[in-house]
Amino acid sequence: MPNKSSLIEKTKEAVASVMPIVTIVALLACFLVPLQTDLMLAYLVGAVFLILGMALFTVGSELSMTQIGNHIGSALTRSRNPALILSVSFILGVAITMSEPDLQVLAQNVPSINTTVLIIVVAVGVGFFLSLSMARILYNIPLRWLLVGFYGIIFLLSLLADKNFIPVSFDSGGVTTGPMTVPFIMALGLGVSSLRSDAKAQEDSFGLVGLCSVGPILVVLILGFIYPASTTADVAMTNVTYADTVALGHGYLEAIPHQLREVAMAMLPIAVFFIIFQIISLKLKHRPFLRIVIGLILTLVGLMLFLTGVNVGFSPLGFMLGQMIAQTEYRYMLIPLSALMGWFIINAEPAVHVLNKQVEELSAGAISARAMGLSLSIGVAAAMGLSLLRALTGISILWFIVPGYLLSLALTFLVPSRFTAIAFDSGGVASGPLTAAFMLPFAIGAVQALHGNVMTDAFGLVSLVAMMPLITVQVMGVIAVISARVASGPRKGHVAGGSTDVIELWEV
Repeated sequence: MPNKSSLIEKTKEAVASVMPIVTIVALLACFLVPLQTDLMLAYLVGAVFLILGMALFTVGSELSMTQIGNHIGSALTRSRNPALILSVSFILGVAITMSEPDLQVLAQNVPSINTTVLIIVVAVGVGFFLSLSMARILYNIPLRWLLVGFYGIIFLLSLLADKNFIPVSFDSGGVTTGPMTVPFIMALGLGVSSLRSDAKAQEDSFGLVGLCSVGPILVVLILGFIYPASTTADVAMTNVTYADTVALGHGYLEAIPHQLREVAMAMLPIAVFFIIFQIISLKLKHRPFLRIVIGLILTLVGLMLFLTGVNVGFSPLGFMLGQMIAQTEYRYMLIPLSALMGWFIINAEPAVHVLNKQVEELSAGAISARAMGLSLSIGVAAAMGLSLLRALTGISILWFIVPGYLLSLALTFLVPSRFTAIAFDSGGVASGPLTAAFMLPFAIGAVQALHGNVMTDAFGLVSLVAMMPLITVQVMGVIAVISARVASGPRKGHVAGGSTDVIELWEV
């Protein structure tokens, strides 16, 4: 059974994540933007759903997905069969990605691309690159050269691909590194890394998440060559109204069974795979097996509540708010307003504080957690502001993404490999659930109000946010290297990341 204190802790974390946005929207509604009362009430109810959903989902994921990853990783290690490891990794990558809540939200918001098609294509991309990540661990392939090679291919395809698919493809890479996939992939990688006995084996288990996020970008770009998007497609979100509180209640009650069915279908592959593995190989005892089953149920309920709150309460109001502000003479207030929201969103993400502490440990105190947090907050606020600047002006995403990733890749040659691995792993830290659930609809509403192209001007927000830690963490790594060189003799190499101690990037 889940620990009561753990559930309380995760609920507090969810409240800390959601309340800053709720407060900002409430102030806007009271003093600047006249929102419909029924829409605001639906939003507040949605906030409760989000908080409960995020808390239950996080606890359930720790009980189930992390444990499944650990057990299957251990079983694969015992088999010592590379072909089996790579094929199972592919299947697991596909199955776990289909359950990712951030991907579900993104796919439902993308016009002109079938939701199921997008989810399956992204899942296949993650599966393929999870297999590649395992091959990298098994055969000691340098992460830096894989990143340079595949991002080179991505930039080349971006020059040839349908422009409507470019922002969505980079967003797809950002949303797949979420609360479902990250703990699972990290647990699986740590298990497989034990097959190697050299000193760098466990260090090479870092970078899996960053490499897996490459897959969706690549496959969605390729999808653009065979599945052309329409620039005139209707956005899934519309202005929602409720006649009274009974109608509002019915809106939520009607959404719950639909979302439950969608979530159950998304989680079915990983549940079936686990049961098959349990029968054939794992053979867990009653108590640990029951804990995983309870965890899967909590994950199912939490994800259902989360998506219900997003679709009925949060996304419609974010869409309406962006639309209404864009229609006024104060439309350029969207830029500082989105930057302010980005600042609070990143500060409220629990995983960000874990990352900051680990960078402090990795640099032996040369970079404080406070300095890291400040730089990340500035970076994400800037990313949000640039995203709304794009929404208002129609500037191509490539003017931001290409220089940003080129800088990120250049920095890989200047910092210790562990900083690079953690940087590329941590993109999902910044692009949390609220980015896809509220900020993306906010941008979509603004673009639609200005009669812009939603596919090219609104999408790309998640990718800009996910890109910032790649730069920030590695810049902090450069600072650590310089500090180490300035410091006295023998500890110079140690501070720069020479330690072989394993530092967990994610709380699981």
